[in-house]
Amino acid sequence: MYDLSQLKVSNSPHIRSEDNTRQIMLDVIIGLLPALAMALFIFGARAIISVCVSVVGCVFFEWLYCKLLKKPQTVGNLSAVVTGLLLAYTLPVTAPWWMILIGDFFAIVVVKNLFGGIGKNFMNPALGGRAFLMASYAVYMTTWAKIRTALPLFSNADIVTAATPLSSLKAGQLPEASILDAALGMVGGSLGEISALALLVGGLWLLWRRVINLRIPVSFIGTVAVLTLIFHKGDAGALTWMAYQVLSGGLMLGAIFMATDYASSPVTPNGQIIYGIGCGVLTVLIRYFGSYPEGVSYAILIMNCCVFLIEKISQPVKFGYVKPVKEPKEKKEAAK
Repeated sequence: MYDLSQLKVSNSPHIRSEDNTRQIMLDVIIGLLPALAMALFIFGARAIISVCVSVVGCVFFEWLYCKLLKKPQTVGNLSAVVTGLLLAYTLPVTAPWWMILIGDFFAIVVVKNLFGGIGKNFMNPALGGRAFLMASYAVYMTTWAKIRTALPLFSNADIVTAATPLSSLKAGQLPEASILDAALGMVGGSLGEISALALLVGGLWLLWRRVINLRIPVSFIGTVAVLTLIFHKGDAGALTWMAYQVLSGGLMLGAIFMATDYASSPVTPNGQIIYGIGCGVLTVLIRYFGSYPEGVSYAILIMNCCVFLIEKISQPVKFGYVKPVKEPKEKKEAAK
């Protein structure tokens, strides 16, 4: 006889992981630290100031929203910290602090919490905040500081501006910086996007911790690589053109840290591949034919809106399910 009193009946899931939201967010924060170290090296202390303002702003708006609406506090799960980091990484280091706080408010309150909070937002909050700032403050969002120059901590006076590699690529020309410089981050661009190598190191950490898998990053980056290899511009060699397209801009940050957001990306394996390919195709289309030289953020946001359709067509068939046979129309009419 078996002792049935030891059995427990409960709803799914029946297999649980020791990981929780806080641990996952902590792993993402650790994965973002190499890019922050490169930003500090390239832009100086102003990079840390911008990141701190963004993180503090996101945490404050998260706390205030929960406080005013008398909801359980969610600051402790570190999701607001991750949003603050990612939003700061997508901005120029010259972005004024008041503009960063506006982006924080839009990301945390409008994109995240008004749709139900963490896990219920249909788009990535940091990218939503960046898109709002791009639409509202285009001049600030397209002013890039020259690397390795002394920047004032808060004001924008006497800042030497520089072009980004994507600006040259948009014109059909290769950047002046070498491919190695583009990989290391010794080029102009957003605070946390410029060092592809640092972001890849962070991505390896997330893979080792099993926070993400390879489907979305590989299909995203691979699609951009294949399309830019086939449709290269100017007199540049195809491989050189492709290398600059892959290593420049926000592709690595978007593919590794943003497109893989659990709440706004598909959960089905085939759906993740379709989603990544869609992000890659849209990125190349926007870079080639859009008004702005960069298209990663908008590509991810557009695909975020398509996730429900992707999951609908990629949902696996239930084991043992047999599709019912439809009766002929004539037979139905005869039965009536």
